[in-house]
Amino acid sequence: MGSLEVAAPPQSGDLGRRSRFAFYTKPARAAVDEGTGSVICPIEFRYGRPEVRAIFTREARLDRCLRVEASLAKSQAKLGIVPPEAAAAIAEAAASGRVSVDRVEALERELRHDVMAIARSLAEVSGPSGRWVHYGATSGDITDTALGLELKESAHVLRHGLTDLASALLDLAAKHSSTPELGRTHGQHAVPMSFGYKMAVGAAEVLRNRRRLDELTPRIAVGKMAGAVGTGAGFGAHAEATEREVMFDLGLTADEAPTQIVGRDRLAEFGCWLAIVAGTSERLATEVRNLQRTEIGEVAEAFDESKQVGSSTMAQKRNPMLSENVTSLARLVRAFALPPLENMVLWHERDLANSANERIVVPHAVVLTDDILTKLTDVFAHLTVDAARMRTHLDGSKGLPMTESLMLALTARGLARSEAHEMLRRLTKEPATDTLASRAKADPEISRHLSPSEIEELLDPERYVRAAARKTERLVTNLRAEAAL
Repeated sequence: MGSLEVAAPPQSGDLGRRSRFAFYTKPARAAVDEGTGSVICPIEFRYGRPEVRAIFTREARLDRCLRVEASLAKSQAKLGIVPPEAAAAIAEAAASGRVSVDRVEALERELRHDVMAIARSLAEVSGPSGRWVHYGATSGDITDTALGLELKESAHVLRHGLTDLASALLDLAAKHSSTPELGRTHGQHAVPMSFGYKMAVGAAEVLRNRRRLDELTPRIAVGKMAGAVGTGAGFGAHAEATEREVMFDLGLTADEAPTQIVGRDRLAEFGCWLAIVAGTSERLATEVRNLQRTEIGEVAEAFDESKQVGSSTMAQKRNPMLSENVTSLARLVRAFALPPLENMVLWHERDLANSANERIVVPHAVVLTDDILTKLTDVFAHLTVDAARMRTHLDGSKGLPMTESLMLALTARGLARSEAHEMLRRLTKEPATDTLASRAKADPEISRHLSPSEIEELLDPERYVRAAARKTERLVTNLRAEAAL
């Protein structure tokens, strides 16, 4: 898919100064550099933006753990627990780059404990002050607080993605607020609407998801510095103050009642939220796919006619490839919601039944959700809308989607609603060889209540579309104001 295979890294900031494959783990970088093609996971080379993948590299995760260790030492120095010069030495060592992934991994192979490997690596480069590294803390204090930083950064990225998608949808809603289109229910013609209203409905759903994210972010941007089973006993009389200082320094809040780890209901909620976003995304992508069917052809994804190929054998194909890709990835993101729910059930104050799958689920779910939002934004930002084709379908319906208008008018003229409904059901049961207007004018009962000019006016689809346009305009105004927040 050309440019969609591997997006180029940003040209500014730290990422821009790193090599093209800096977001890979070391073995993966080597495989890419050597051209061996031994990278296994497609997320490494096919899906996701480099700057989002970079959040989850081993280097980034190590850096967050070191930040937590440094914050702990600084907070303890502030409280008089650790000598200030020791805290300064630990903080300098943590930020210096002298603690390498290679050294941590070498120690982990020996110790078979990841956090102990980090703590020992940091102590090694902190000189005599190294004895104060990790003082009073347990592994979960470091890893879960680092996870809180990771989730906070992820939420920030995803919020931007939702905002961009909503904006693209609102642009279409504003442009096509009065563009007539057949509404469809059960795959059948319903009543006329506007294409803009369809887009406004999507934007409203996207912004509801952003609201949900804003509500849950404080529940996932949390950490703990409370020791082995969450009571803070290892920090003694300074337990509460130590945790408060560390969380303030890192921009997190403390889990009010952790065990050895932060409560996994928080990750379960985040996983379910990601699944909801995936559901919204697939719904929008499916709409594009359906409307791009050859038989409908009312919208189409952008297609680079100068070089893009739709099929290796059928040269005429112009496929909704991005929307199909979004659909495929959305199904995977929803599947990722299950492990976090299972992880809520751990033995006593903790076990490791959650640990391995979280290392896989969290980065994959976040990177793929961001990828989905980015692609879907591109779809709607460059969507071709064929208003003439929409009108052709509306005209070709021979007025049948307007039966509601006639039914309501007949009811207002004295017929029972059920009687008017049955009258129109009988009138439309035969295949439409002529228009509903001509049938209605020829029907004696309808003609007793409505004149030919009234029938023509009632069957004008523009009347229904005007209502859709007014509602769309209100929605666009309100939703744009919300999106700007």
